[in-house]
Amino acid sequence: MSGSARWIKSLAAALLVVCLTATTAFAATPESGSAGQAGKTLNEENAAAFLDTFFASPAAKPLYAGASVVVVKDGKVIAQKGYGVTDKTTGKAVDPASTVFRVASVSKTFTATAAMQLVEQGKIKLTDDVRKHVPDLKLVNPYDTPVTIEHLLTHTTGFEIRDPLSEDLHTDFNKKVSIEEYVHKHLPPVVRKPGSSYMYDNFASMLLGLVVEKASGVPFETYMDENVFKPLGMKNSGFKLEGALKEQLATGYNGAGQKVETYAVTPTIMPQGGMLTTAEDVGKFMIAFLNGGSNDSGKILSEKTVEEMEVYRSSIHALLPDTTYGFEAPFQIPGAGSSSKIITKGGDLLDFSSYLFLIPEQNTGVFLTYNQVGPLRALFYPQFIQTFFPQYAAPAQFSEYKSTSEELEKFVGYYSDLRLNMIISNLTSQEAVLSITDSYIGPRNLRQVDTNLFVDELTNQFTGFKLDENGNVAYLKEPYLNPVGYEKKGAVPAGFNDLSKDSPYAPAILALQSLGYYENDASKAFKPEAQVTRGEFIKFILESTGIEGSETKSYAFNDLAGHPAAANIQIAYEIGMVKGDGAGAFQPNRPITRQEAAVMMWRLYSMQYPAELFADVKLAGKTDKWAVPAVQMMVAFGIHGPEVQANAEGQSDYHSRDVLKRQEMASVLYALLTQPTDMIVASFAQNTGGQSHHEVASDRFSFLSPVLPFAS
Repeated sequence: MSGSARWIKSLAAALLVVCLTATTAFAATPESGSAGQAGKTLNEENAAAFLDTFFASPAAKPLYAGASVVVVKDGKVIAQKGYGVTDKTTGKAVDPASTVFRVASVSKTFTATAAMQLVEQGKIKLTDDVRKHVPDLKLVNPYDTPVTIEHLLTHTTGFEIRDPLSEDLHTDFNKKVSIEEYVHKHLPPVVRKPGSSYMYDNFASMLLGLVVEKASGVPFETYMDENVFKPLGMKNSGFKLEGALKEQLATGYNGAGQKVETYAVTPTIMPQGGMLTTAEDVGKFMIAFLNGGSNDSGKILSEKTVEEMEVYRSSIHALLPDTTYGFEAPFQIPGAGSSSKIITKGGDLLDFSSYLFLIPEQNTGVFLTYNQVGPLRALFYPQFIQTFFPQYAAPAQFSEYKSTSEELEKFVGYYSDLRLNMIISNLTSQEAVLSITDSYIGPRNLRQVDTNLFVDELTNQFTGFKLDENGNVAYLKEPYLNPVGYEKKGAVPAGFNDLSKDSPYAPAILALQSLGYYENDASKAFKPEAQVTRGEFIKFILESTGIEGSETKSYAFNDLAGHPAAANIQIAYEIGMVKGDGAGAFQPNRPITRQEAAVMMWRLYSMQYPAELFADVKLAGKTDKWAVPAVQMMVAFGIHGPEVQANAEGQSDYHSRDVLKRQEMASVLYALLTQPTDMIVASFAQNTGGQSHHEVASDRFSFLSPVLPFAS
């Protein structure tokens, strides 16, 4: 995996592109049916024609190497087709009956199905404390409410985020780690009251798999084989990458179309994302689910259980549902939101993407899987809905809603994503208009249409807010950066005893304090003028952007042993942020100059953005030659504090040779979290005749992060 796969802007890039593509694709498909018209009849002829047209379209073809799709209705398969190739080298065509795909988080639906079977059998109760089934679980939970099986199913555990680590995808096929071993080693604490908030939770689904194992008395993969796959006749499905499943596995490609070598996962059996299957097999599951739990081969669930799994259990608003037992809300369709009549499950790995969606009242199900990670499904879903079931794309109707400045003030503040804390939204209000901005899309206005519900005037999609028990705004849910979770509103910043509110650095420092990057205690000193060391800078920036230290003790520098920032500096070396050969010194306690800090950030950003775009940025003052490209990029991106201003000639003095101070480091982090770098790059590309914004965004798919596995 490339070093930039861990960098701040790539952590959510794929989710962003997926969501934005859903919007632009919807707007750019006039051939699709209108929400105000009756849809086409979904039958064999129309389904085949739709699929052939879609997969041959110029918009879709660059987004897959091979794709496999199945459409079921009224208990029958009405379309089952493969497109493209399983491997670009051999050119072997995709066969929906035999080509195996990694379906990532679609695995969660099957794990939930197993858990609900055990609920039917009385071996599990939805209200059970998980420790009833895993009694040696050393779970830190400061709340009176226990974490229950239902919380695991609905992603409302309150767990601190525990996503798969980069090393959980590896090429050591002899490495064996059990689910139980992994759970105990990586068990997160509970940091929010269970049931109070929705956060897409990979760890919860892994723990649910362990509960299935414990309650059934057999290994998870054995249980799935005997109780889900075999009864439904799913002969090409499993959780072990071996035998026919490995031989028939499609070659995977990243978003840039580059081959990803076959890999193993940790734990070896991964309930939350390790399932291997074919489109044909998932079609059998969809038929059974839509038929009350059984197909022609066998029965896996009761009709009552199926009905329970179709019901959304939490939502910020009726147009923004969260999860059922095993499914999640569909992509928002502009003006219509996410229909609660449709249940879905998506999944992403480094090289595969999938999407399953069911419309129970239409007795219809669709499964799409493809071996090139990316936004194909977000193009597919709205076109399918508009073509066949446009009633679910009909704009929501609202009475006129008038907001006042006083009412909007409660929404104002900074919000950070519960799962990806580097996703920051800043909401402001002026003259009875609520505005939102983030580092990906930039500023846009939100127009209130209902209680705690707003429509984004840029894309006509919805953003909703959730209040706590005291009536205060606690969370927001928006459709772009991470639609499978909430963003938490930051606390009112207390300030510091040595920071003037009139300081030009105060806005950045107080924003970071609100978001929890600094202790929210007014009695504490910030020491704004204190110098920052090299080790301190790396530790602060990487930890603040969610990058954990390296576990290796074989350091790239000879003076790191025993240093508190050693693991951070080592991971900085591993991701390409700093250079070293193991023989030289890093000098972690030496004060860092501003240009040194710029170069460290530039090394990572230049893996994502063409560095030559910024060659014409004008600099004043003195910058050493080796740092000029880095300083030019940082000036262009605005990654600095108020000390950098352009003069009358358009030149900016970065004060490159000065030592970085704490107040300046705060401004750097604030800028990293909030500057819309994609938009800045697009602007520079247009001005220089370089790549278009679309091309730049597409290139960034080669830097997908380890957060992506099982992301949606």
